[in-house]
Amino acid sequence: MSLHHWKSDRPDRIRWNVFFVRSLTTSTSIRRLKRLLAVTLCAGLLFSQADPIYADAIWDRWKAADAATAKGKPADAVPHWEFLVNHYASIGDWQNAALFCGRLNQYFDQIGDYDKAIRYYVLENEYWLKDGKDWGAVDLQRAEQIRTTVEAYISTSDTEELKRLAAPPDGKLAKFEPEYGTYIGMYSELDPKMLNYYTRSEQIYGKKHALYLAYTQVGKPFPKQYVERAKQAGAALQIAWEPMDGLDAVKEETVRQWAREAKAAGIPIFLRYASEMNGNWVVWHGDPQKYIQNFRMVHDIMEQEAPNVAMVWSPGEVPMYSIPPYYPGDAYVDWVGVSLYSEPYENGDPKQGNMQATSPVERLDYLYRTYADRKPLMISETAVSHYANIPKESFTDYGLLNLQRLYEVMPYKYPRLKSITYFNVNLEMRESKNNYLLRDNEAMMKLYSRMIAPPFYLTKVQQGAKPSDHVGHVPLTARAAIAKSAKITPFVKIPDIYIGKLEYYLNGKLLETQTAPPFGIELKAGAVPEGSVLEIVVYNKDGRRTGAQSFPLSSSVSVEVDGKDVKFEQRPVIREGNTLTPVRAIFESLGAKVEWNADTRTATARKGNTVVSIQIGSKFASRNGETISLEMPAQLVNGYTMVPARFVGEAFGGAVSWEGTTRTVEIRSEGKASAAKVSTAAVQRDLLIPENPTQAEQNMGAAASTVFGWIKQQIAKAIKLFNHVA
Repeated sequence: MSLHHWKSDRPDRIRWNVFFVRSLTTSTSIRRLKRLLAVTLCAGLLFSQADPIYADAIWDRWKAADAATAKGKPADAVPHWEFLVNHYASIGDWQNAALFCGRLNQYFDQIGDYDKAIRYYVLENEYWLKDGKDWGAVDLQRAEQIRTTVEAYISTSDTEELKRLAAPPDGKLAKFEPEYGTYIGMYSELDPKMLNYYTRSEQIYGKKHALYLAYTQVGKPFPKQYVERAKQAGAALQIAWEPMDGLDAVKEETVRQWAREAKAAGIPIFLRYASEMNGNWVVWHGDPQKYIQNFRMVHDIMEQEAPNVAMVWSPGEVPMYSIPPYYPGDAYVDWVGVSLYSEPYENGDPKQGNMQATSPVERLDYLYRTYADRKPLMISETAVSHYANIPKESFTDYGLLNLQRLYEVMPYKYPRLKSITYFNVNLEMRESKNNYLLRDNEAMMKLYSRMIAPPFYLTKVQQGAKPSDHVGHVPLTARAAIAKSAKITPFVKIPDIYIGKLEYYLNGKLLETQTAPPFGIELKAGAVPEGSVLEIVVYNKDGRRTGAQSFPLSSSVSVEVDGKDVKFEQRPVIREGNTLTPVRAIFESLGAKVEWNADTRTATARKGNTVVSIQIGSKFASRNGETISLEMPAQLVNGYTMVPARFVGEAFGGAVSWEGTTRTVEIRSEGKASAAKVSTAAVQRDLLIPENPTQAEQNMGAAASTVFGWIKQQIAKAIKLFNHVA
């Protein structure tokens, strides 16, 4: 079979395999079967592990539960099932404990008590694992399908925090690993408009891609044609290299010759060798030890011959519990990958299983928890279906919802996920029978292009790459603060699957309502006083409120010098209505040299003929011998010398102004501030203080009164500052 012909068949094989495994793990009939197979043991265990009197008591519980269900009153069976779960778990009979958890989770799932259903789905999986069986994987999947999730992520330019979250524990980046951010990749060969002309990416999607996916087999010639196309586009390659004749047919001389040609290619190559090994649809499945030895051999040769090759170990997302036995070891893996697809029906066929309640987000969780502390992760191939070809049914809403989750939630939730390659194909009436091709759905195409536009989605593979604007995303927690402005992206998932609307409230006031993806809002720092609360409220398509979550939210003061942001290790703080800023960072931004005398606790800055000295605890500073009164004494905050912003900006002849919308101190190193005197009303508008507060605002209580009191102090200070400068 020719290389081209094999590649055209490859998508069918991938998707059939995923269906085969999922169908075994998600089918209700299989779940019932496994329990029926186990139930024959239950009676024997029941009587063999307890004394006769106690066994009778257990049997009475069992019979009472069965009688209740026979009468159509399963609610009456619940106390008996709960008793039996606790009893069997207490004596280590994990099989029976799991079986009765199954009775409970099915009952609570059917009546819509999802919290209790989730509890027993998780317990059932736990007990099956303790019994040495992987039968609970489907229970975890169902638990996630009915779990209400409301999370939020916020953009930030705090590079130290972004690097910390995205780094491995030892701080050492893997080969070609970015500091933070996500490489974008594409399999384009079956896109009739792009094919393998990678230079067309910018014209089609508005942006280059960092890497492109190509398939080949062990024993076939090195794929030089793809290398040339990648070079033309300034891109890397991900090569799926597969031993179709089995592991025994992979000879060292073949691998070594391939490695030498890979080195000669002169571009970064992610070598995804013998992937999806955990599934029985590939010929290299079945012998983990042989697989590990073979993978290590390939790794060692690549390390010797091709330093531009990064080894990617890439299982399929299912079967989940079959993944770890095939791991070759940290020394032999550069990246951990995964194949992960989102589709409304298995293989596009409603008869084979409805997967609409499953999002791609939770399906990465197991792999991430297992390997992310050791290796960066990539989604080696992925796609979201927007059309099921068998029933000829459009799923645009499903597609948009999960495409945003794939690109705007997963890299934020999983910061060690650093590459995503989209499998851009319409499989039509082949095995998968799902349409993933972006261009076949205008809304999907627009959303994809819009989402990958920010620099966070990296277009060049290089060691330690990072976004050019230094912006990333972190969980919205009490530690997060808006600097100037920020984008807040929610991850919302409900048992009803499709979201009717999201409402965003800030301190009880409705900011925005959204009814379709992409979900998210932009907020400016000036609109968010200290101690704010953002609430996201979720409704289903019927208009019923199904969930809500509140998040603490604050903003921070930013400083610009001549239009450029000053980066701080210690951010400015508010003390008694004064904005205190770090002396060294701003003075150095103004071109001054700063010295610190630990004995006298004095910072001294020099620029040209001007010398400025500031002593901790003193309300006075010195400039060329002249004493200058400070609005409040200089002080140490976390080891940093902090001084009122106006003095720092004006110390070397600069001009200072305040931009209230983004809470930014603007310093110009030469000339006066452009702002004239500012009225109280104008500053109030800048800070978004309501002149006629609503009842909700009046009800905000003492905490809000404190916040508004602080803002009034800021207004007075700002007016004084602006009038002084003008």
